[in-house]
Amino acid sequence: MKHLVQIAISLSLLFTIPAFAGGDAAAGQGKSAVCAACHGADGNSAVPMWPKLAGQNATYLKRQLSLIKDGSRSVPEMAGIVMGLSEQDMADLAAWFSSQTSSPASADESSLAVGERLYLAGNPDTDVPACMACHGPAGSGIPLSGYPAVAGQHSTYTEKMLKGFRAGTTWGEDDENSMIMVGVTNRLTDAQIKAVAGYMQGLHTASE
Repeated sequence: MKHLVQIAISLSLLFTIPAFAGGDAAAGQGKSAVCAACHGADGNSAVPMWPKLAGQNATYLKRQLSLIKDGSRSVPEMAGIVMGLSEQDMADLAAWFSSQTSSPASADESSLAVGERLYLAGNPDTDVPACMACHGPAGSGIPLSGYPAVAGQHSTYTEKMLKGFRAGTTWGEDDENSMIMVGVTNRLTDAQIKAVAGYMQGLHTASE
């Protein structure tokens, strides 16, 4: 099993997610009212349990909406909403939220060193790869490979997601990205998850 995570990441970089029909950000804004209640009008959610969508890669956003709609990703509170969305609706919404700017946040100073080390270098002792291998040193993600931006994301939400992956949650048998995350997180402790989630929340301010 050693190095399987690194191998999977390397292989996944050889393939990119096919481009979807281009979205119209202006049209997406007009369709986003129902999203604003939880995610904010500009995609900056005020509640830490609900993810920020502002500035997220459009490819990733569109894919997640599709996964939720077909039931591969379970998000009960969104199930009824996405059922009425067409492919173009989802592309437009993704274009709108990706065009917005994520609001600044700060890292948790108490665990900044641990989170920074995990994010930038991983943990060779437990075979955990660096988070930046897929999400980039600045946390902007790799859009063509389907890896999301993580900079500025609420640490509460990120921590919940990482623990979900550690528990074995995937988004369908053919979703390589979530399966990679399961392999990564099962080697992380609660303290490490909290630390790296805090670091990502303040990623764009951590170096200031």
